[in-house]
Formats: sequence, structure tokens, C-alpha cells
Amino acid sequence: MRRVRNLQISAGVLAAAGIGCLVAAGQQPKGAEALHVWLWAGGAGLIIANISWFVAAMTLRRDTKELSAALKHRAVTESMDPLDPAMTELSAIAEGANEVLGTAQKAVADAAVQVKGYEIQLKVATAERQHAEAIIKSISDAVLVTSAFDEIVLANDAAAKTFNFDLRKSNRTPVDRMLSDTKMVDLIREMRQSKSVNGRRIVEHQIPSPAGDRTYKVTLSGVASAGGGDAGVVAVLHDMTREKEVAEMKNDFVSNVSHELRTPLASIKAYVEMLIDGEADDERTKTEFYEIIQGEANRLGRLIDNILNISRIESGLVKINKVPQSISVIVKEAFDVINPQAKLKQINLVEQLCPVFYQTFGDKDMIYQAVLNILSNSVKYTPPSGQVTVQTLVDENRKKVLVKISDTGVGIPPKDLPFVFDKFYRVEANNKMAKGTGLGLSLVKHIVETVHHGRALVTSEVGKGTVFSLELDLHE
Repeated sequence: MRRVRNLQISAGVLAAAGIGCLVAAGQQPKGAEALHVWLWAGGAGLIIANISWFVAAMTLRRDTKELSAALKHRAVTESMDPLDPAMTELSAIAEGANEVLGTAQKAVADAAVQVKGYEIQLKVATAERQHAEAIIKSISDAVLVTSAFDEIVLANDAAAKTFNFDLRKSNRTPVDRMLSDTKMVDLIREMRQSKSVNGRRIVEHQIPSPAGDRTYKVTLSGVASAGGGDAGVVAVLHDMTREKEVAEMKNDFVSNVSHELRTPLASIKAYVEMLIDGEADDERTKTEFYEIIQGEANRLGRLIDNILNISRIESGLVKINKVPQSISVIVKEAFDVINPQAKLKQINLVEQLCPVFYQTFGDKDMIYQAVLNILSNSVKYTPPSGQVTVQTLVDENRKKVLVKISDTGVGIPPKDLPFVFDKFYRVEANNKMAKGTGLGLSLVKHIVETVHHGRALVTSEVGKGTVFSLELDLHE
């Protein structure tokens, strides 16, 4: 009987130890990784508790069988009475052992069911984490998730590229060791220290890169841990460098257009007022005023046309009619149009054209406009008695046709050469020689490069002249 009691006590101790494991594990459910520990520790606790009962019951049942066999042997050899107290005690012990065994078997079965439930919960939690990781990694913006201890717990490729760190070594690494950008580290810490779970902070931040500084819109949000403890931080960085550049270009465009429109309108208004006030008494003066008004109106029309053409090309709304065109025929037409203007300035206009059967696949009107704009510029910025030469060349090896327009004009300073094709850009040193909108060469570049996928090039030397080259594909 003493042995039986010892087995019962041992079973109770083992059961208590198993349940203690379960309780201890259940007191620490923090984070996705702690959930795994909680589930497995809980299941282990149940199994230990119930196996202890099962072992105790099986031991008790074995000892009962041995005792029963001994008593039966004694009853046979010594003719024991079935009502003997030893036999009665044996029956009670056997019934108790069977009861304990049944309870243990039921407990083990229940524990197995609970462990199966924990396994299902573990699989669901793992699947949800993998799903969240897949979503974050597929986002084009840089994403950083840090813990309450300012450790990186999740990041995507865009973040690794932005901050130049190894994504494989970032997990559970302090953010100040992974990011060299101290400003970004401070932003994450400040957000975490605010302990704001539902709050959001948006700031603009510049991050250096090999191509230059990039501007990011940084959105910081607090996120609570699984156990409801201190908050971590989610940082999303959206690269808005191009957006800012476009916004600045739009502002510059509106400002420049307003300035360019105001100049001819002011001239027209002034001369109309003088005519109304009768300041032009003779026909000669009136004719002069009319010619000035007409010239400013034409300038205004050209400005509007250029703006509309550039806008249509950039937006893709312009109608393009590409067919095989003789490049020499197009250049000849532009040459004939500009020739009278050149003669008025006593500029010698020279043409050197290749045979007409060399063709390019393009829009005739657009190519004509590009050639005419360059010819007009060359005549404007070439002093009297100078020369403008127009050539068409063919490079059959490279399958290219080239329109080359060179002049003996004032030239373009080296510092201005990279910007001559920009909208509204005018060379400051040459502004006094001729009026202009600064859109002609920008339209040329759009026609040649955007529409016809060619190249517009320029070389120049101050005091000696400028050479513009338009390179297009040769059509066979």
C-alpha cells in the first residue's frame, strides 16, 4: 500500500510539473516567435502531465497484477477465504488502478487533441507572417519595421537598396548599426518613444545616393506588439524626387510663359494706345506702328504654337504622319523659305545636299519645322557678311542621314551649351542680338528625339560659329 501511495504522489508531482510548464509558457505570449514557444510549451506541459498519470496508472496496474497473482497462489496453496481482508484490499486496489488508468488514457487523448489545435494555430500564424512578408517585399517603396527595442524585424529590397545594407543580415539587428543615416534613425526612435500606436507622422527627408541626393516622403506609424506592450515603428519611404522636379518644371514653365506672353502684349498695347491718341500723324509713322504691331502679334502666335506643339508631343497627343521622305527635299524647302531673310542681312546661304533618293521615315511637316527653326537661329546670330551652310550627309554603314547646319556667327559659350535645348533657355551673352522665346530649339529636340528617335547635337566656339546636327534613321 505504501508503494501505491508513493506512485500516486509521484504521479501528482509529475502532473503538477507539467501543468507548471503550461502556465509558465502561457505567461509569456509576446511576438510571433514567442507564440511558437507558447504553443509548443503548452502542448509539452499537457503531455508531461498526462503521461505522468499514465505511467503511474500503468505501474499501479502492473503491481496490482503481481499482487493478485501472489494472493491467488497463496489462496491455492493455503486455501485462503475469498472474504479474506487481503483479497478485499486487492479488489479495491484493482478498481482504483483501473479508474486511474481510464482517467490517464482520457487525459492523454485530450492532450493530443489540444496539441493538434496548437499545431493548427502555429501553422495559421506562420502563414499569416509569410503573407505579410510577401506583401511588404512586393512594395516598390522602401519599408522598415522595427521593434520596441529599435531592432529591424522586417525590411524589403527597396529599403536595403535605399540605405545600402545587407537584407540577409538585418533581422534583429539594431537600426543604428544597419542605417548610416543618423537622421532616419532619430526619426524612428522619436516615433517609438512617443508610444503612439494610432498616430502617424509624415516628414520630407533627403538621402544621398550615387546619382545625387534623393528626396523621400517618410511616413512613420506606431505598431503595438502582440502582447500589447511597447510599440514598434513602421517606416515607409516614397521617392518623390521626380515629382518635385516635375513640379518645379511646371512652375518654371508657367513663370516663363507668363513672362514671354507679357512682352509682345505690352508692345502691342503700347503702339495701339499711341495710334488711338493720334501720335502717328503721318502715314509713314502709322505704317511703322502697324508693322511693329504685326511683328509682335506674329511673335505671340509663334510662341503659342511652339508651346502647343511641345505640349502635344510630350503628352503623346500630336498626330504623326510618318512616311518615307527625301531629306534633301525637306531641307531645300526650308532653305528657300529662309533665303530672303538671309539676303536682307547680307548673309551668304550655301547648300550642299545629297541625292534626293536618300530617304528617312518620318513626318515631313515636323522635320521641316525642326530644320527651319535651326536655320532661323543661325541667320539671327550670324553678323552681316557671314555665312550659313546647310548639308545633308549619308552614313550607309550606320544607316543614318545627317542634316548639318553650320554658321560663322557669335557662337555659344561652353557653360551654356548643355542647356540650349531646354525650354525658355536663352544664351544671356547673345540676348541683345535677336528676340526669341527660348522654345525653338526645345521643339527641335522633341521632334528629332521624341518623335523620330534620332539625335540633336550642337558644337560651338565663341566668335567662330556654331554647328547643329540632326541625325535620323536612313530608310531603305
